[in-house]
Amino acid sequence: MGRIVTRRTFLRGAMALSSLGLATRLGAMSLAASTQSEADAVDDYKALVCVFMFGGNDGNNTIIPLDTAGYGAYSAVRTSASGIQLAQSELLPIQPLNGGYFGLHPSLTELQSLFAQKKMAILANVGTLTQPTSKAEYATGVRPQSLYSHADQQAQWQSSISTGQSQTGWGGRLADQVAAMNTGSELPVVTSLDGTVLFTTGATSLSLSIPASGTFALQGFSGSQASAARLAALKSLLAQASGNVFVTALNESGNQALDLSAVVNPILTSPSSTVDPPFAGLTSSIAQQLHQVAKVIAARDSTGASRQVFFVQLGSFDTHGDQLNRQKALFDDLSPALKAFYDATVAAGVGDRVTTFTLSDFGRTFQPASGGGTDHAWGNHHFIIGDAVSGANLFGAYPQLVLAGPDDAESEGRWLPTTSVDQYGATLASWFGVPAGALGKVFPNLAAFPTANLGFLA
Repeated sequence: MGRIVTRRTFLRGAMALSSLGLATRLGAMSLAASTQSEADAVDDYKALVCVFMFGGNDGNNTIIPLDTAGYGAYSAVRTSASGIQLAQSELLPIQPLNGGYFGLHPSLTELQSLFAQKKMAILANVGTLTQPTSKAEYATGVRPQSLYSHADQQAQWQSSISTGQSQTGWGGRLADQVAAMNTGSELPVVTSLDGTVLFTTGATSLSLSIPASGTFALQGFSGSQASAARLAALKSLLAQASGNVFVTALNESGNQALDLSAVVNPILTSPSSTVDPPFAGLTSSIAQQLHQVAKVIAARDSTGASRQVFFVQLGSFDTHGDQLNRQKALFDDLSPALKAFYDATVAAGVGDRVTTFTLSDFGRTFQPASGGGTDHAWGNHHFIIGDAVSGANLFGAYPQLVLAGPDDAESEGRWLPTTSVDQYGATLASWFGVPAGALGKVFPNLAAFPTANLGFLA
């Protein structure tokens, strides 16, 4: 569990059906770009890739202090009897250039390598906030709504809105702001490998949904005379005029899906791509998703894309029990997939123009729960990967590992975030090309925080 399915509006669902499963919420776009505009787009190319860990990853077993005092504080609470302790000797050492001595989870070997190569940074203790919040203020009720709820916190991480429901996500609003940079592309700015999600929903920008594996084309509509006749009949149906606004919207979406399938399917089904070798032997869902993303990025010459935002996901981080085994299995998939994707961007010549970052519902309690697990908490630690990253650094403030201490919102190790989702996202958005004056349109609550740029991107 841990993955909550949000409600879909009737229109979104109907449009997805009209598109025959090929696309969701596709907007009108130009399918004819000049050679020059495509070249300009490629020269200025940038992409952001969001990796959402659904369920709430346990950051306390992801990045652990390795100095004597720090590990001592860890092991005093997460004792060997708790069933969730990672032995000091198992941890993968990292020494941030800006200070500290930490160990990564033993299954994050590839991420340790990226950190050592200065291709990855860590952002410590980040979370949903309405304003900078002290422990005393938390006690008076200053906090995000429904703080420890999966559905609400997934929505707040994806929208950056913690004071009520939002109809748009910050990935979609980011696309709204950079849409003018992408006018020479056949593709929308945002692409999801997880269907329709809040993160990719903009006020005006519409998103493309592609499968995690396989093709992006209609089955039975090519390869024979009968198939050609079926396709012609389908196009004829979609061209029929209607006085019903829903039918008109559905028909438009269907036509756009057909047009996009002609562009995207050859990219996804190409028998040979420069990004294939790094993914050799990787079969996990997250690896397949990132492989698809890498293929689309590598095809930027043909699509003319200048700005792209991608959303991929890995679920089952809601580790109330058997956490050691479950988190290990998830990291065994995630770590090599992230390294393969980074290597693929280098092979595609865009290692410095693609930034990958992680999100999750929330952290988990430092205090162990029964059954070798942990409960829902708050602040968490995240990874940022790419050649543009100020790598081998830890940004933010790592919490004091003391139950009921100054960084604990309550008494079970629910860390009060010292950095907000708004600041995290705004740093990414600034690198992506959003002007400082427009950051508030992407992150409406950004002005509540002292800085809009955390400095982890060049």
